[in-house]
Amino acid sequence: MPRDLTFFEALLPILAGALVLGLSFVLFGNDATSGPLQTAIVGAAAGAMLIGRRAGHDLASLRDAALAGVTGGFGTIAVLFAVGALLGTWAMSGTLLAFGYYLLQVVSAEYFHVKAALITAVVGFTITSAWTAASTVGICLVGIAQQLGLDPAITAGAVVSGAYFGDKASPRSSKTELAIRTAGVDRMEHAKEALWTSLPTFLLALAGFWWLGEAGLREPMQIVALIDVELHIRPLLLLPLALVLLLAVIGLPPFANMLAGALAGGLVAVVLEPGRVIAFAGGETLGPTLALLKGVWQAMATGFVSTTGAPNIDGFLTRGGMVYMLETIWLIAAALAFGGVVERIGLLHRLVQPIAAAARSPGALVTTVVGTGIATNALTADQTTGIGLSERMLKPSFEAQGMAPVVLSRAAADSATVTSALIPWSGCGAYLAAALGVATFAYAPYAFFNLASPLVTMLFAWAGIRMLRTNRLARPAARP
Repeated sequence: MPRDLTFFEALLPILAGALVLGLSFVLFGNDATSGPLQTAIVGAAAGAMLIGRRAGHDLASLRDAALAGVTGGFGTIAVLFAVGALLGTWAMSGTLLAFGYYLLQVVSAEYFHVKAALITAVVGFTITSAWTAASTVGICLVGIAQQLGLDPAITAGAVVSGAYFGDKASPRSSKTELAIRTAGVDRMEHAKEALWTSLPTFLLALAGFWWLGEAGLREPMQIVALIDVELHIRPLLLLPLALVLLLAVIGLPPFANMLAGALAGGLVAVVLEPGRVIAFAGGETLGPTLALLKGVWQAMATGFVSTTGAPNIDGFLTRGGMVYMLETIWLIAAALAFGGVVERIGLLHRLVQPIAAAARSPGALVTTVVGTGIATNALTADQTTGIGLSERMLKPSFEAQGMAPVVLSRAAADSATVTSALIPWSGCGAYLAAALGVATFAYAPYAFFNLASPLVTMLFAWAGIRMLRTNRLARPAARP
């Protein structure tokens, strides 16, 4: 019969994991995610399994826990494959370039990061998906920033900030559903209370992007003129983007939506740019039909390679393919396996329970929720687990002190929901890095909304702002 871990046993895998993860970045820098980081996480998972075996868990159950962790993240893996395919066909069809072409005609380079955050916030709120907003409009915005000579890391941080604010502010968001499910809160009540912390935080983020405002090295119309010389841009090229946004509003699951967008991009390329598709396939000897099929197939599988001869355009359009996502999927699978083992051996429960028992004030409770949510994100690489586990572990303490459930759901959303995008090996962080083409550690310092949200919610708690109570207070927890 497995026993509970001692405090030292629970702490040891975390310390060892932090050491090898940090060492991988010290030794390999940004190349750490190309294999060294994955190897470190697998080693940490093996160490956690040894601790679990010492506590009485049999190896078969620990192996099953690791496999269950990976299986639970298959939805994320499938979406990554579909996004890789989408990037390839959208680059080949010109959809990515067309969006940038038309946006450059109405958006100036001044304070571009503020505008990027606002645009993705509107899109994220409308389609209720931070991932879809970032992997469609966000990709284009980062590409435009590069063409303007702006720092893509800052733009990616603005995209992530806006996308997560818009998603989090929407009552119909899947992330809202995660936050309210365990806490037992009405959807609209949660959305209303979440705005008390989210809106000031997003305004702070916008102020940060305004402060970082920088003039581009190139004028937007210069880039528009260059595109006009090399390619024929027309509104019909935006049809795949419009389709993805429409399907997101309707509520189609992300994988099906991204795959439909990829196929639509291939169809638009075949209809509007058949010469480009055939040239890319190198299929002059295959006949038009087979050459077109090969071109779309190849763009979805290995990505598109642009050969216009204009370095700026070729750099923007050479991207995508399912193969491009394999390193990211390897990273996510390793992290999910580690998270499955950590959850099975009860590591987080052992560390959090003493802290939760000692929390005697609303500020201390909310701070514990924030810390638990962030730690769970880092250890399990799964946002769903981060939200659900932090709420399940702290819900009894909130009830004992008569705190309204919406305070718990808001704190979880302000911590576990948004910080998942800042962790390179989590499903969210790895997905966004792969989609935007900017490393998580590069954009994380500029994801101001995601960084500030936990701090603002703790500030509200310690200041006693919107710390709602239930109508019928529970008996206060006895003081030692």
